[in-house]
Amino acid sequence: MIENLETLVQLSASGTMMETATRMKISQSAVSKRIASLESYYDRKLIERHGRRVALTHHGRQLVDKVTPLLQEVRGVFLEDNALRKGRIIVGVSEAILSSWGPRLFAVVQSDLPEVEFEFHAQRSPAVLDRIRAGEYMVGVCTGMADAEADLQSEVIHLEPMVIIPSGLARTGYQVFEPLDVITIESRSGAWASIEEDMRRLKLRRNTSMESFFAVGQMAIEGFGHGLVPHGVAVTLGIAKELLIDLGKEGMNRPVRFVARKSMFARPLIQNFHKALVTHAASI
Repeated sequence: MIENLETLVQLSASGTMMETATRMKISQSAVSKRIASLESYYDRKLIERHGRRVALTHHGRQLVDKVTPLLQEVRGVFLEDNALRKGRIIVGVSEAILSSWGPRLFAVVQSDLPEVEFEFHAQRSPAVLDRIRAGEYMVGVCTGMADAEADLQSEVIHLEPMVIIPSGLARTGYQVFEPLDVITIESRSGAWASIEEDMRRLKLRRNTSMESFFAVGQMAIEGFGHGLVPHGVAVTLGIAKELLIDLGKEGMNRPVRFVARKSMFARPLIQNFHKALVTHAASI
């Protein structure tokens, strides 16, 4: 029954049988059978098909709303018991962090905590938070603001400076606080909310948005416009320091946060991991 309920919850999030099957690593026929089993058990129609898309009925939505918190608690309990007992921490990390300076930081932390086994997953920050809530990840290292996350405990471990990569890597006479159009991250990202106000303060205008900071950087390199990215992304792309406009000096940084469910944050192993990250983040 739990597998069937988890399938319905996943289907409500993905909207298609195919994506649900892919995420759960089962066949589409297995997804259909699980949903049919639930409909038979509850004697209610739970989904409606609209071409390839699937929408929940009123009864389906009621069921998902009721069981989702329970399933998250069940997954969280087993994750805490099984992983922590083995000295294992499952970490979701923002893609831009894990693709730039993150691995160096985690390597130093690993040397401080040699008894801990780490499992890392690269996701966009909103997805990291969702998977922490779902009990799939134990902690997250991601970006963005913590205002709307009363259900999670969040601590800033680093402020990463934002920089501008000049279009085509051409030297520019731009001075900070002059109006400037830039390419930068799109609104659904975790980082956008934390830099939007500073962009207005610095008179930066987003004329193009992209789903990845690395894509922003590459487009700037090839001359499609000035790119606003975290410092670590520019360094990873191999851009010379003297070409970058460092906005961190003007107080434009993206916060890097350590996030966990409150019950998980209280665990000694997780607290040790948090302390090691705080200790080494600034130097990395």
